[in-house]
Amino acid sequence: MSKTILTVDDSASIRQTVAFTLKGAGYGVLEAADGKEALEKLESNKVHMVITDLNMPNMDGIELIKRLRSMPGYKFIPIIMLTTESQAEKKQQGKAAGATGWIVKPFKPDQLVAVVKKVLH
Repeated sequence: MSKTILTVDDSASIRQTVAFTLKGAGYGVLEAADGKEALEKLESNKVHMVITDLNMPNMDGIELIKRLRSMPGYKFIPIIMLTTESQAEKKQQGKAAGATGWIVKPFKPDQLVAVVKKVLH
């Protein structure tokens, strides 16, 4: 059974690129446009990993990570920030919230797959 990854980004084109890349590598993919929608999807779906943007409407990536880390089933799953932000302060906030790793956009598809394989297996 393939592992399922939730990708969360307010940009439809980024979600499509991430989903296409991950599906091509054999993963199942769920998509959400923001943190709020991500939490709704997780009520009825089990995922093995989350890849989230930082800056989104309704609920940003940092808040989403904090919420996930407070949920019993999501305390320890890998959560990767995929964002245009590269400042050390933002990375520190992500790490403090519980992010497993950080990828800066634009990303290379093989870089994304390599990170996913590293943290998911």
